[in-house]
Amino acid sequence: MGNENREQWGSKIGFVLAASGSAIGLGNIWRFPYLTGMNGGAAFVFVYLLIVLFIGFTVMLAELVIGRASQRGAVGAFKVLSKNPLWQLTGWAGVVCGGVILSYYGVVAGWSIKYAIASFGDLMSVAEAGGAGDYFGAFITNTTQVVIYQVIFMIMTIYVVAGGIGGGIERACKFMMPALFAILIILIVRAVTLPGAEKGIEFYLNPDFSKITGTTLLVALGQAFFSLSLGMGAMITYGSYLKRNDNIVTSSFYVVSMDTLIAFLAGFAIFPAVFAMGVQPGAGPGLTFITLPGVFARMPAGVFFSCAFFVLLFFAAFTSAISLLEAVAAYFKDELGWSRAKASWIMGAAITALGVPSAMSLGGTPELFGMGFMDAMEYLSDKILMPLGAIFIVLFAGWMMADKIEKEITSDGQYTFGLYNVWVWLARVVAPTAIAIIFVNGIWG
Repeated sequence: MGNENREQWGSKIGFVLAASGSAIGLGNIWRFPYLTGMNGGAAFVFVYLLIVLFIGFTVMLAELVIGRASQRGAVGAFKVLSKNPLWQLTGWAGVVCGGVILSYYGVVAGWSIKYAIASFGDLMSVAEAGGAGDYFGAFITNTTQVVIYQVIFMIMTIYVVAGGIGGGIERACKFMMPALFAILIILIVRAVTLPGAEKGIEFYLNPDFSKITGTTLLVALGQAFFSLSLGMGAMITYGSYLKRNDNIVTSSFYVVSMDTLIAFLAGFAIFPAVFAMGVQPGAGPGLTFITLPGVFARMPAGVFFSCAFFVLLFFAAFTSAISLLEAVAAYFKDELGWSRAKASWIMGAAITALGVPSAMSLGGTPELFGMGFMDAMEYLSDKILMPLGAIFIVLFAGWMMADKIEKEITSDGQYTFGLYNVWVWLARVVAPTAIAIIFVNGIWG
């Protein structure tokens, strides 16, 4: 099944940083903190960590195994590994899902560029006067401005992917991931040293298990699943560039651990500052672009810390966007024989065009299926394509590859995996059941 001419990661650390960058995105820096604030703080974090350990790791390993075993992207992987052409629909779901997500992801990611620049402009003075909500509303309804930042973000993403695995993706992630971590540490140090920060730390670290409800479990399950970039073909594609002698179990563990660590640390950068400034932690999705600018505006050196935070948000979004475009471009490289540059630029341009209606919908139009275009794209990807793709991916690895899965996981016996039987049980029963619950709750909940 090997493809000797296929690109490969230059080093294990290069793969881990790139795959972690794929997993670490807006879901870690933006979504995880506000969900934690809305669902009881430390109790939610505890549940989330357990779910990542048992469900997230299981699906992550399944995707990387499928990718390396086939040496192909999401669609080609199932074509190589199964004689039943219906399994290729799973790969197609991933490719389509990746493109759909990137179309609106690029729009939201562009906001981070705008806000990093605006931190040195009028954002801080407006936010200090209590006008952050009006500022955000005026920006996102200015379609021309939103599209400009979206296009800037997408051109940068396309350029990196067109540069290849070693010269583009790996090189970019080797810079951005350490930079992301360094910025996060700086923000944490500032946040925890603010007067009154200890209340935020207590909220984040002292669990009240009485606040755990069925809703808490479902929200934590969904966040863990979506945060790790699972079910969209990205990890299958990244796994296809792994060498045969790479320890795929430890690689999966490192990626899941780094993704979780960044999400956990993001809470330390946000909650102490939020409590110190007397702001409610359950502010919801507006926490990042409405609440936090007001917090930064009241801090000493707030301009610097505001810019640093939105640069952090940009790095997180950028590394995820790279993997999404790579998953789409890989199909056209592997199955249609396009050059990497051609696949990257043509598909990147098409995805950018698909994102324009999402940018326009922030101003009220267009609509699709009775909802805003961006909301419809998010519903299609998050509620339908991702969970369905992940269910069939983990079932395929656990059942359809049963005769070769242990050999693939252990790299032909080079490594041992003492929890192999536990992983198989999780892959065959627990993970698909848990993801099915997410799917049903998302559609009918």
